[in-house]
Amino acid sequence: MKALFDFGFRKFVTPSIIKIVYILIMIMLAVGYISFTVLAFTESVMFGILVLFILGPLFTLIYLALARASLESLIAQIRTAENTSELVRLAGGTPPSEQQFGEVPPHPAGPTNPQVRPAAQADPTRPVNRQNPEGGQTPPENPYKQ
Repeated sequence: MKALFDFGFRKFVTPSIIKIVYILIMIMLAVGYISFTVLAFTESVMFGILVLFILGPLFTLIYLALARASLESLIAQIRTAENTSELVRLAGGTPPSEQQFGEVPPHPAGPTNPQVRPAAQADPTRPVNRQNPEGGQTPPENPYKQ
């Protein structure tokens, strides 16, 4: 409940209420199906039977599948954002959700080791590997590290 009033949008509220939203969608579809079936029977018995056994279940299942796919897509996007923020945090940076409003991360600095130079004819599609003085490879610099 506290996340609903987080005006900084630092925590996602959707994953905690998504089950309730899905249940409400299912209830609305069931009420719509029943009311449409009743209205169909008031028009004619044949149309009522057609809606009861064919049209109603078909439309209800299609709308339920579309609602489920939409909600799953939304949750996948939120989980991607949460995982990305965690990766930035693990790399030693400050995720955008924890930065102050309007704050821009600093521009990454240039190479700090002047002895390391890229190959003359490097492949532009492959990242440049920097050699560590001990013989191992060092990872590229983190642009989010402050």
